[in-house]
Amino acid sequence: MPRQHAAGNAAALLADFLAFACKQQDLAVPTFQSDGLTLAFDVAGDGKPVLCIHGFASSGKVNWIDTGWVETLVGAGYRAITLDNRGHGRSDKPYDPDRYYPQDMARDAVALLDHLGIERAAVLGYSMGARISAFMAYEYEQRVACAIFGGMGMNLINGLSDGNDIISGLLAPDLAGLTHPTARQFRIFADHTGADRQALAACMETSRQPMARADVRRINVPVLVAVGEADEMAGPPGPLAELLPEGEAFVIPKRDHMRATGDKAFKTAALEFLSRTFPE
Repeated sequence: MPRQHAAGNAAALLADFLAFACKQQDLAVPTFQSDGLTLAFDVAGDGKPVLCIHGFASSGKVNWIDTGWVETLVGAGYRAITLDNRGHGRSDKPYDPDRYYPQDMARDAVALLDHLGIERAAVLGYSMGARISAFMAYEYEQRVACAIFGGMGMNLINGLSDGNDIISGLLAPDLAGLTHPTARQFRIFADHTGADRQALAACMETSRQPMARADVRRINVPVLVAVGEADEMAGPPGPLAELLPEGEAFVIPKRDHMRATGDKAFKTAALEFLSRTFPE
C-alpha cells in the first residue's frame, strides 16, 4: 500500500475514533428533564446535599468545580450537586427570552432534586444563581433547608442596571468599540468559556427580574448573604439580610464580583453557616 494512502487511512481512523470518544463522553453526562429541556448536572461526595446554582455566563464546572467549591464541600462531608442552568454549559440553550425567568430556573432546580430523590437540600447560589435560589426558597420553602446568596445583595430587589449594556456587548460582532466595563467583562468571559452568546443575551433579558420586597420578607429559611467588599454589581448585603426573617450578612474582604466566587473567606463563612443551619 502506498505510504501516502496508508497515512490517509490512519488519519481517517483517528478522526473516527476521536468523534466516537467525544460522543461517548457526551453520553456520559448525567442529565434530567425540566420544562421540555435537557439539563446537565454533576454529583460529588456523600452526606447531606448542597445544590450549587451558578451565575450568569458561567457553568457548574466554572463556578463550582474550578474554584474549589466542590472539593471544599465534599471535604466537609457534604454531597455537592452542580447544575448547568438552561442556556449554559452542557444544558439546552433556548433563544426565547420567555424561557429564562428566575421562577422557571427555580423549577429546574426543584426538578433536579426530584430527579435525584432529594426531599430537602441546602442551596448555594452565586449572582444569577443567588437570584434563582431566592425564588426557590420563596416558592419551594419545604425543599430548601437553608440558602447562601453569594454575589447578590440589595440588587435582588433593585435589579441590575447594566443588563441592557451586557446584552449589547454579548451581541456585538467583536470587542472593538465595546467600552462599557461590565459589558466588556462579560463578553470576554463568555468568549473565554465558549458560551452561546445569543442564548446568554436571551437569558439576560428576563433572568434579572427583581424580587418584590414583600416576597423577600417571606423567605422563611436561614439565609447567608455574602457579597464582596468591592462588588459594585450585587448591592450591599446588610440591608438585604435585615429584610430576611433569618438573614445574616457577610462581607467578603477585598473582593469584587468576579473575584469573590472562590474566595477562601467566603468558603469558610459558608461552611460555618452550613454547620449551624444544615449540619452534616
